[in-house]
Amino acid sequence: PLLRVRPAVPADAAARLAAEQEVENLSGLSPNPEKDIFVVRENRTTCLMAEFAAKFIVPYDVWASNYVDLITEQADIPLSRGAGMKGKCGTNESELELSWLDQAYTLKLSFLKEGHNTSRGLEASWRLSRIQFTYDSSERTYFKDAVSPGKYTASSHRLSALVTPAGHSYECQAQQTISLVSSDHQKSVQLLLSEVRLQPFDIPADFVFSEEHKCPVDQREQLEETLPLILGLILGLVIVITLGIYHIHHKLTASQVQIPRDRSQYKHMG
Repeated sequence: PLLRVRPAVPADAAARLAAEQEVENLSGLSPNPEKDIFVVRENRTTCLMAEFAAKFIVPYDVWASNYVDLITEQADIPLSRGAGMKGKCGTNESELELSWLDQAYTLKLSFLKEGHNTSRGLEASWRLSRIQFTYDSSERTYFKDAVSPGKYTASSHRLSALVTPAGHSYECQAQQTISLVSSDHQKSVQLLLSEVRLQPFDIPADFVFSEEHKCPVDQREQLEETLPLILGLILGLVIVITLGIYHIHHKLTASQVQIPRDRSQYKHMG
């Protein structure tokens, strides 16, 4: 009989495979039980870091009490703290894949870095380019008596989210909602993200984020918080300047010789 020999895996492919498996779920280090922390490392160096709280809102059908009509219920599915993970890093493409509750739920986030021609020349940025969420409506923790239970996939189309200049991390404390379209009769699944700090490329040192690029909502909230302080400082400065001018004017006026207006006061003169 012929002996079949499996072809050897090229060294570079084996290295890439090893890099994909070097992942760490550090969610237990977060003081917020709803926030997860994931790290992908290549050659013992961090190449992707992600911190966020996530929840999915998934509509599904159940029978009405008459067992004739269908009504829509809603499953609120949080990302489990004990999620398993995979990840891979690349020069222009990176990926993070999470799964929980015995593979009943899987979330895959894909990132893309690209260059753009601007008035200042060629500038690079990265973005969240694709989201794919797979869920099993026969799983009973979050789905109760679903009609036609089974595995479905909700995904994004032409997504351009979390856009960030290259060499920076993305930060957004405010809640963001991203809509996904499900294979379950085109239902709309909502992904709620909050407390996000994320960087899939160009991490400067192991477990260290680059300078943050804040989302517009956080920038606006920060401005709203600091604007009253700035206006108060300006008003206080105006008051101080006004009082200073008044004080100087008063001293100059007081030092001038006052000419008496009553003619009788001129009798001693002459």
